[in-house]
Amino acid sequence: MRIDKFLKVSRIIKRRTVAQEACDAGKIYVGGRQVKPSYTLKVGDEVEVRLGTPIKFIVKSLNEKASKDEAQSLYEIQR
Repeated sequence: MRIDKFLKVSRIIKRRTVAQEACDAGKIYVGGRQVKPSYTLKVGDEVEVRLGTPIKFIVKSLNEKASKDEAQSLYEIQR
């Protein structure tokens, strides 16, 4: 699944266009490397979002049609 779509489906970022703009601006990292919106995300990837308060999380599942209730089960926040 594309990273921009994952960020929208998981409700980390509200809109896909905002996720695309964040990637283009260099605010999204996977495994410590800056990625483009088309980056193909895999289960187990460590993602860092540097918008406002930075957050790091591990991708637990990829579901393109996750409901609002299922959204938080797609990732696990790292401390």
